[in-house]
Amino acid sequence: MAKRLTELRKKRGLAQKKVAEYLGITKSAYGFYEQNRREPSPEVIRKLADFFGVSADYLLGRVDCQD
Repeated sequence: MAKRLTELRKKRGLAQKKVAEYLGITKSAYGFYEQNRREPSPEVIRKLADFFGVSADYLLGRVDCQD
């Protein structure tokens, strides 16, 4: 998931801070997701999927397409 989060964020030209603000967490907490040092909760995964316009299955690596 870490790689996909990083790719999605960079593709949209966003800073980690913007994603963290959307989630209501600190920048460092979000950074841990991208560094694969912490696993987001199911609720955060849902929010990330909504934010990036992808499925939770895509974020989790269950499917390769972003739909």
